Amino acid sequence: MSSKFKVQSSKFKFSDLKLQISNFKFRRLGLSFTFYFLLFTFSCSIPNLESAECTAARNQVKKLYSYHFGNDMKPSTENLKLRGEYLTTELRQELEKQIETKKDYFTQTDDYPKAFRIGECTIVEPDKKVDLQVIVFWKDDTRSEQREISVETVKQDGNWLVNRVENKN
Repeated sequence: MSSKFKVQSSKFKFSDLKLQISNFKFRRLGLSFTFYFLLFTFSCSIPNLESAECTAARNQVKKLYSYHFGNDMKPSTENLKLRGEYLTTELRQELEKQIETKKDYFTQTDDYPKAFRIGECTIVEPDKKVDLQVIVFWKDDTRSEQREISVETVKQDGNWLVNRVENKN
């Protein structure tokens, strides 16, 4: 009895498997690249909901307070002159009369804080007057405190200038 066996040979080649694997890796790499490109392109663009007045006034107040906190905060004629470009003429004249005080006008205290943050913005008069919240901080081994002050800015000659600083606490 002879049995006939048919042997089917597979046309499988290892080179085909390597090609399929490399195509899979290439597609996965392409999909990963596309995913991350879209993620960083569209998720990182946060819409600016703040008005132009608030943005411009915020930038000026931030410059003033960055300079103020980075230098000597003690009231003096020299220190007032160095901050003059951020202040209205009226405020400069008012502060020239108060030079001999210990209280720092820009932080509303004689206990100089360590840091600040610009907070909320309120438009008082569109394109004329804006109030900004500034929070000042004290933090060391024994103390963690913050206080809020209000900084009124007005637009004069195309620039936003600090016109008044008030303690909110």
